[in-house]
Amino acid sequence: MVTTHERETIQRARELYADADRDRLEYWATRARNEVYWQTPFREVLDWSNPPFARWFADGTTNACYNAVDRHVAAGNGDRVALYFEGEPGDTKTVTYAQLQDRVSQTANALEALGVTTGDRVAIYLPMLVEAVVSILACARIGAVHSVVFGGFSADALRSRIDDAQAKVVITADGSYRRGKPNMLKPIVDDALAEPGHSVDHVLVVQRNDENIDWIEGRDKWFHEVVDAQPTAHEVVWVEAEHPLFILYTSGTTGTPKGIMHTTGGYLTQVTATARDTFDLQPETDVFWCTADVGWVTGHSYIVYGPMSNGATQVIYEGTPDTPHRGRWWEIAEKYGVTILYTAPTAIRSAMKWGRDTVDRYDLSSLRLLGSVGEAINPEAWDWYQHVIGNNDGAGTVHDDGTVTPGPRKPDPVPIADTWWQTETGAHILTPLPALSAEDLKPGSAQRAVPGVVVDVVDDNGHTMQDTTQGFLVIREPWPAMARTIWGDDQRFVDTYWSHFDGMYFAGDGARFDEDGDIWLLGRVDDVMNISGHRLSTTEIESALVAHSLVAEAAVVGAQDATTGQAIYAFVILTEDSEGVSQEEAEQTLRDHVGKHIGPIAKPKRILVARDLPKTRSGKIMRRLLKDAAEGQTDADPKALATLADPAVMEEIFAGMRN
Repeated sequence: MVTTHERETIQRARELYADADRDRLEYWATRARNEVYWQTPFREVLDWSNPPFARWFADGTTNACYNAVDRHVAAGNGDRVALYFEGEPGDTKTVTYAQLQDRVSQTANALEALGVTTGDRVAIYLPMLVEAVVSILACARIGAVHSVVFGGFSADALRSRIDDAQAKVVITADGSYRRGKPNMLKPIVDDALAEPGHSVDHVLVVQRNDENIDWIEGRDKWFHEVVDAQPTAHEVVWVEAEHPLFILYTSGTTGTPKGIMHTTGGYLTQVTATARDTFDLQPETDVFWCTADVGWVTGHSYIVYGPMSNGATQVIYEGTPDTPHRGRWWEIAEKYGVTILYTAPTAIRSAMKWGRDTVDRYDLSSLRLLGSVGEAINPEAWDWYQHVIGNNDGAGTVHDDGTVTPGPRKPDPVPIADTWWQTETGAHILTPLPALSAEDLKPGSAQRAVPGVVVDVVDDNGHTMQDTTQGFLVIREPWPAMARTIWGDDQRFVDTYWSHFDGMYFAGDGARFDEDGDIWLLGRVDDVMNISGHRLSTTEIESALVAHSLVAEAAVVGAQDATTGQAIYAFVILTEDSEGVSQEEAEQTLRDHVGKHIGPIAKPKRILVARDLPKTRSGKIMRRLLKDAAEGQTDADPKALATLADPAVMEEIFAGMRN
C-alpha cells in the first residue's frame, strides 16, 4: 500500500527530473539556492570556458561548516542530536548541534593559534571518533584544506600524502580499539615524520586508548589540552565557492599519490541535495547511519557534509561489525532506532555468511530505507539485505540451543537505494529515485542518473550504445560536485579522466543498458576479461558464484594465459552449508554452475576455496593481489600486505596457489 508520504515523494522526484530536463543549469542553480546558505549570492551558475576545469557558482561565497552546523543552531535546532557515537568497547557520547558548534569553534581557534590560515592544508589521520568530524569541520570553518588519510594506511602512505599536500598540521590519536585490541596510530605518524624534509609543524593527538606513546616536545600536543583552552566563539571565514575544501588521495601505498581535489559550493550543493533525495531524508525524525570511514569519500559526503548540511541525526561507530560479537551492528541499530542504513555489499555478504540468526536476534523495525555503496551489489545480496535485514519488524525468539525463530516481518518490502559514484564524482551519480517506489527497483542495478547529471553508456568511439551489450560508462556534461583537478597536476587530471572520449568524463567502469534503458554496472574496465576474444565481466561471474548455496563471497580476476589470452581465476569463501565438501568437489560444482549460469566460456580455470579474501579495513577486496597469485607470483609486496585487515589471508592464498 502506497502511503501519502510515498506518493508525495514520488511526485517530487518526477518534478525534479522534469525541472532538470527543462533547464539543467537552472535546476542546479535552484538547488544551490535552496540547499546552501550563501553569504554572497552567486550570479553565474557554470563557467565551462576551459574544460575540463569547471567553475560552479564561482562568484558566490559560503562556508561548508556554517552550512553543516551553525545554520541549524541559528534556526533553533541546537538541541537536536547531531551525532550518537558508539565506541567499540561500548563507551558512548551524544553530541547536539549546539555542542558541536562549540567544539568545532574551539578547534578552529586552536588551529589558528597553531598558525593554520585559510588555504593551508591539514592532514587528519584519525579513527571514527567525534573528533574526526570536529576536525574536518574546523578546517572548513577557517578555510583550511583538509586531507583525511584512512587510519589503515602505513607510515609511507601517510608521508607521501603529507608531502604531496604540504600539510602544516597533522591531527591523529594515540590509537583506537579494533577487534578488542589497541590499534596504534601515533607511532605511525612518528614513523612518517621521522625523516626530515616534511612540512609539518605540529601534531595534535586525541587521547583515546591510553597506550604509551613517544612524545616530541614542541611538535606534539594533546588535542584536548589545546582545544579546551580555546573560546567557543569563532567567526566563520567566508570563502569563494571554488575555494578548495578537501584533498582525498585515491592511490594505494605504491606509486605517486593522486590527490582528488574538491571545492566548496558545487560539492556542497550536490551532496546536500542527494543526501536528501536519495534517502528521502527527514532530519526531524530520521536516524541516519552510514557505516563508512571518514577516510573515504563516502564518509566525507554522506557522514560529514551531506547529512549534516540537512541537519540530520547520525550514528558513528568506531569498531568492526563482528566485535565483540557478530550482531554488533544490529545491536547498535536497535539501540538508536536507526531508520536509514547505508553500507557496502561486502558488509552484507559477510552478514550473509554469518547467517540470519544473528540478525533475527534484534529488533530492526525502525529501518525504513536501506542503501548500498562502494561496488555493484549482486542480486542475491540485494535480496538478502532487503528481506532479512530490512523486513525485520521485531526481535525473534532465542532458544536454549542457540537457534532463533524470526520475529514479525514487515508487510511491504523495505526499499534499497543502490548508489554508484566515485571519489572523483563527489556525490551520487546513479541511484533509483525515489527508492521508496519499491516496485520499480531492480536488484543489482543503480538504474538511472540523478536529476541534472547526464550519464551515457558508449562504445569504443564514444557513440551511445544502441543495444544491451557492454560499453563504457561516461558523464557527458559537467556536474556541481565533480573533482576540479588532481592536486598539483592538472595534466594528470586531463590524461586520467578526460582523454579517453572527447569532451566526456570516463568513469573507468563498464556498463550496459537493459531493455528499459536502466544502467547496470559491470565492474572496472580493467576487470573486464578477454577470454578467447570474448569480453566477460568479473562482476557477472562473481554474481553467478554467489548465487550458489555453497558460496558466501567471491572474487574473480583475469590472469594472463598463453592459450586464451586471459584465464578466469575465482577465489571463494564457502557458507556453512558446505561442511564436508572438499576443495575438488566445490571447484567442480561451481565451475559447472558458472557454465550453466553464464556459459561454458565463463567457467573459471581454477577456483580456490579460501578462509577469507584480502580486504582493506574498509572492506575493499584487493583484487590486484589475487591477480598476482593467479599469475604465479610466490608472495606479495610487504607494503601491499600492510594495507590489509588480515595479511595472513593473502599468505594463505599464495600458499594455496603454490599447492
